[in-house]
Amino acid sequence: MTPQRARVELRSPTPEDRDEFLAAMQTSRKLHHPWLQSPLTDDAYDQLLARVGDERFDPLFVCLQDGGAIVGYMNISQIVRGPFQSAFLGYGAVAAYVGRGYMSEGLQLVLGRAFTDLRLHRLEANIQPGNTSSIALVKRAGFVHEGFAERYLKINGRWRDHEHWAIRAEQWRDHRRRRTR
Repeated sequence: MTPQRARVELRSPTPEDRDEFLAAMQTSRKLHHPWLQSPLTDDAYDQLLARVGDERFDPLFVCLQDGGAIVGYMNISQIVRGPFQSAFLGYGAVAAYVGRGYMSEGLQLVLGRAFTDLRLHRLEANIQPGNTSSIALVKRAGFVHEGFAERYLKINGRWRDHEHWAIRAEQWRDHRRRRTR
């Protein structure tokens, strides 16, 4: 199997990305509703920038290799060290780039970062049951459904049910090995 050239890369948000990112999130509001609440204001973007360099967070943009356009974002958050070595995954696509596989490629890069660079043992994604696109994304990446939580997270002013999906470092390695055969 011939490896394909990467179409996306990950990079940390910068102050120079503010206008492009906020415009992309504004035009993606319909796509994100009611699943998530992406940063839409200067204050929200400042909060995102404040997390760059915080050892408990790893905010990342998924960008095209050609041209550098932001096609989505992925956040590794609430990183807990010690015997747990675990974190949560959050993400959102830019509507103009949906359906092209960019977020799947970006997620593979994020998993590599989580399990090699950050040396995590486990990454968990909590997804609303009706968000079939998001569930399909984590399934393709090798995440395993672990359970259900009623009224788990407050999004857009409402407590919403979520499914727990997770992947451990050894599962990621096995999944990656199977994909490259």
